[in-house]
Amino acid sequence: MDIMMGFEFIVEPFKYDFMVRSMYVAILVGIMLPLLGAYVINRNLGFMGDAMAHASFPGLVFGVMIGVSIFVVAIPVAILIALLIGFMINKTKIGEDTAIGITFSSLFALGFILLSIFDGVLLNIEDVLLGQILGVSDLDVLFTSILSLIVVLILFIFHKQFLFFSFDRKGAEVGGLNPNLLNNIYLVILSLAIMGSLQSVGIILVLSMLITPAAAAKILLKNFSRSMILGSLFGVIASMSGLYLSYYLDFPSGPSMALVATSIFIVVWVSKRTVSFRK
Repeated sequence: MDIMMGFEFIVEPFKYDFMVRSMYVAILVGIMLPLLGAYVINRNLGFMGDAMAHASFPGLVFGVMIGVSIFVVAIPVAILIALLIGFMINKTKIGEDTAIGITFSSLFALGFILLSIFDGVLLNIEDVLLGQILGVSDLDVLFTSILSLIVVLILFIFHKQFLFFSFDRKGAEVGGLNPNLLNNIYLVILSLAIMGSLQSVGIILVLSMLITPAAAAKILLKNFSRSMILGSLFGVIASMSGLYLSYYLDFPSGPSMALVATSIFIVVWVSKRTVSFRK
């Protein structure tokens, strides 16, 4: 009886098409973001991921304003933002954090200015900031699938180069690699991953799914490639668990995913500290 109840608890949400779409997207996001998050942590680029999410806001507003899917406009905008940040970092002497901060604050502010000018734009700010994965359409699923495939393929092709560049930029340059090109490629796929995740966790919480599962995996495993895989597993668990919390307890989906990811990190950190202390 208990087994049947447990099975019913797991499968009940899938009676609804919107939950099937949401779970599919949640799994893609849970895989994609922590894979990139491993590099983000290694290069101390947490602020970069947050900035890209915020800087995409004008693209979202413009997409809704002209009546097309947010992916159609926001993706090109996100790629341009990534290249702009890369250009500012590589070609100017203002510093990485400064370049990111200028882009982040100015474009996020521009998004709100556009909203105030075109007050007829039907854009729910709460959904933009916190995500609304339960509202994904078939087109959103398609776009997220394509973005996930592109991100994973590029990571697979350039993994060794990204890894070398992440640990030793000077050594990569001496070894014949082009650090600026690698940096731009990484920023572009990071922007694509963030765009594919905004509807799930929103602008504010995308950093949590990017960083937290990868950080938990890094605590447990020293091998970089294995920690990437474990981080994605943690990301999928967080995404799926957050959706179940949203369905059964009526919690907002994005914050639920972020808090589950944080809970996983806390459990891993405490467990690791406890084992280390006993030794």
